[in-house]
Amino acid sequence: MSVLPPVRKDRIIGQLPKCFNRGAALNTENEFHSKVKTACQQQRTGTVGFKISKVIVVGDLAVGKTCLINRFCKDVFDKNYKATIGVDFEMERFEVLGVPFSLQLWDTAGQERFKCIASTYYRGAQAVIIVFDLTDVASLEHTRQWLEDAMKENDPTSVLLFLVGTKKDLSSPAQYSLIEQDAIKIADQMKAEYWALSALSGENVRDFFFRVASLTFEANVLAELEKSGSRRIGEVVQISSNSNNLYATSKKKQSNCCQ
Repeated sequence: MSVLPPVRKDRIIGQLPKCFNRGAALNTENEFHSKVKTACQQQRTGTVGFKISKVIVVGDLAVGKTCLINRFCKDVFDKNYKATIGVDFEMERFEVLGVPFSLQLWDTAGQERFKCIASTYYRGAQAVIIVFDLTDVASLEHTRQWLEDAMKENDPTSVLLFLVGTKKDLSSPAQYSLIEQDAIKIADQMKAEYWALSALSGENVRDFFFRVASLTFEANVLAELEKSGSRRIGEVVQISSNSNNLYATSKKKQSNCCQ
């Protein structure tokens, strides 16, 4: 019997959500990887459906990290701002291509005095969401440092990065156009996917988190297929090899070593 809650009807993903900007996207394909789709159809996703993928949300104080998470998870927006102390998290359950998938969203403090506490929770993240305020250029510049801090605890080759601008509703078209140009450049340098949204109005919030869940799911399934493929290859070699071949291989290695 599963201890995880059931998947809500509004958390079902049947196709890969579109990126926000094709010029700053982790994946510009319109569909999930063919290997992922086949694995889901054949129910060969291994332990993916039982794992909980960790997503950390980092950024300056008051850029809207908590409001962003609350808008998606609880569909609420609290105008009475309260700074996050240390860390907090929300669990979200999805169904992607018929397979259950869980994200644990870690909301970390942006205050300097809580930075050491928050950083202890960075380790083991499969996705990092770096948040900045679209009306505050300084918060965009600070995203480089937040990325550096997060990568101290993670393997850069195995983490999906997202650069997210919040408070889009407060940014004028001219102001937004200017900061977006800089944000896309920084996202390209970070190898991150860029999004702009509003927790107040809800604009792009659902699409963004569905995108995070989908790309994280895809990465998990591909990693699982690679592991299972390696195991099968090892088994074939072991079964097809005989003592003579093993001896010949060993002898060959020894002769090379002595040369």
